[in-house]
Amino acid sequence: SKCVCIADCLARIQRYIVTKLGEDWIFLVLLGLTMALVSWSMDYASAKSLQAYKWMYGELKGNVALQYLAWVSYPIILVVFASLFCHLVSPQAIGSGIPELKTILRGVVLKEYLTLKAFVAKVIGLTAGLGSGMPIGKEGPFVHIASICAAVLSRIMSIFTGVYENSAHVQDLLVCACAVGVATCFAAPVGGVLFSIEVTSTYFAVRNYWRGYFAATFSAFIFRVLSVWNKDSVTITALFRTNFRMDFPFDLQELPAFAIIGISCGFLGAFFVYLNRQVVLIMRRPTALTRFLTKHRLIYPGAVTLIIASFTFPPGFGQFMAGELMPRECINSLFDNFTWTKIWGSPAPPGLGRSAAWLHPQVSVFVILLLFFVMKFWMSAVSTTMPVPSGAFMPVFILGAAFGRLVGEIMATLFPNGILFDGIVYQILPGGYAVIGAAAMTGAVTHTVSTAVICFELTGQISHILPMMVAVILANMVAQCLQPSLYDSIIQVKKLPYLPELSFGHIRYHYQISRDWCIFRRDSACEYMISMILLGSIERCELQAALDWCLSAERRVYVRCEGVSSPGSQVNWESFAFVDEEVGEENGDKVRELQKCAHTLLFPEKPLENIKAWEEEELDKPIDIDQIRVDPSPFQLVERTSLHKTHTLFSLLGLSHAYVTSIGKLVGVVALKEVKIVCVYKYFCILPIICSSVRVINSARLSFSLPAPESNRGFDS
Repeated sequence: SKCVCIADCLARIQRYIVTKLGEDWIFLVLLGLTMALVSWSMDYASAKSLQAYKWMYGELKGNVALQYLAWVSYPIILVVFASLFCHLVSPQAIGSGIPELKTILRGVVLKEYLTLKAFVAKVIGLTAGLGSGMPIGKEGPFVHIASICAAVLSRIMSIFTGVYENSAHVQDLLVCACAVGVATCFAAPVGGVLFSIEVTSTYFAVRNYWRGYFAATFSAFIFRVLSVWNKDSVTITALFRTNFRMDFPFDLQELPAFAIIGISCGFLGAFFVYLNRQVVLIMRRPTALTRFLTKHRLIYPGAVTLIIASFTFPPGFGQFMAGELMPRECINSLFDNFTWTKIWGSPAPPGLGRSAAWLHPQVSVFVILLLFFVMKFWMSAVSTTMPVPSGAFMPVFILGAAFGRLVGEIMATLFPNGILFDGIVYQILPGGYAVIGAAAMTGAVTHTVSTAVICFELTGQISHILPMMVAVILANMVAQCLQPSLYDSIIQVKKLPYLPELSFGHIRYHYQISRDWCIFRRDSACEYMISMILLGSIERCELQAALDWCLSAERRVYVRCEGVSSPGSQVNWESFAFVDEEVGEENGDKVRELQKCAHTLLFPEKPLENIKAWEEEELDKPIDIDQIRVDPSPFQLVERTSLHKTHTLFSLLGLSHAYVTSIGKLVGVVALKEVKIVCVYKYFCILPIICSSVRVINSARLSFSLPAPESNRGFDS
């Protein structure tokens, strides 16, 4: 009895703790810890890979041919391995993952995108890709990885509590996972939460705010603590820490230059999205070349890597575009405090470090930066189309930093003595222009403003907060007028079932539902459908299972030999009278009689005619709806609902379809696909949406109804 009391007390304490703390705290801690470990491990492995890459190239100094062979073969091997591994393990791991996640958060089920196989393929493929030195990013794929981790953890937690079986709750946790993914990439919890909201959510539930911030902060903290533990840094600091002066970081006279950066980045970001989409569309055209590349999947990533590595080869063309620098080295050097135009042609000052790669004895700094920007622009647009896990945030970030640095160096040349203010001369900081350019370019490509906050957290300084916000907003204004965001562009190319946004001028649409639609009533036969009052919906798989059972050979045996048996029966049909079993003498005659009956029914003299006649007879019988699981409260719309309201409801509730009723009577159904098609058109008119029964079946649902009742049998179910 004492043991029982102790066990009861422990159970009460456990329930109290879970009630007070909530299961989500435990879940979020596990999610943050897991993603911090994964992110740090990937960074560590990719850094060691790049270190080996540079070491191998350096050890072959003096033999240009062998250096070139090592320079191009190393990334080719890693990229081809990443492509092959993802293709064999999980093709869903290819690409960014954010477009698919946006679609999932809208209520669409995409198979295999949130599985453990996709997690393994994404992590290993992304690590290999980052270790190759190619211009591919970590942010997009890592958001996908965090979402997979959240989905897997929720399935594990559902063993202990049923709240994680709720699909709506899992959707909330996926939004938090997006924030964790960004936070563990850049150690930027605030920017990570804001970025995840802007990118993945049209409507955001405020109740998820604390979840996102808690998980993102915890994961970012653990991520940086691991760096300190590995002695990568002395203490917890920003990932790309800058040391700009804080007393007077910029002058108001520089604001026009910052505005030019923002507007230019808007045009450049829109062109980047356009170029990326055109490359994908060209590769999807049914030509002889694309068919060949589709058949031999490893040729395209290998060829792209070969071309990019050849251009960046340091003794070759790479010497004119700082080709020897890896992505992180590019960012650190572009953000430094030196003015390169002033030290070009003179001995390198102490502390210049890797920034010396931007200084060529015969070529101007402006030419180096311009060549770097132009070459990396098309390289980044093309490399993100390779069939490997890849993101575009970091390559675009570097492009923006290079463009901003170019404008900053031009300003430093135009004002060599600095800017006079209140009797004090302040020097131009080209590194500050680089930070502003990085935020503006990424904001233009992703259509977000939170990139400014991410830059603050990445650099550890908010000295340029005003010009950065001006540049990011201007870049967004220009880019949104010209092109969709990169993620929406990928959604369009892949034709994912995602609702586009409605502009303010297109809220006058209405739709009409055709009444040519098939529904059941409770006592109707399978072959006769009539329009009645909507009571609920049945999933296609449930209806298919009932139909398969209704026409199965086993049921045919027992209908003729034992009497009708319902789909919910608990009798084990598979082991009865069809295998040799030991039976008692009292049941032997019955079993032999049933075996004879089963043999006669399963193998009649005219099998096809008899079976067909029996199936037609069964199809004429009433359906037993009580044996099928029914959703008694499907979402309904009233006839003549405006498109704007329909779009809002589908977006807010994550609907895949809705039934349309008129005075309670079902008159049609509208699916996400139909709403998406109508939203694409830019006309002020009434557009009919034709919803045939074929489309309804493809939407995986059918409805049933009752006659306008004299008796509502089963209505309360």
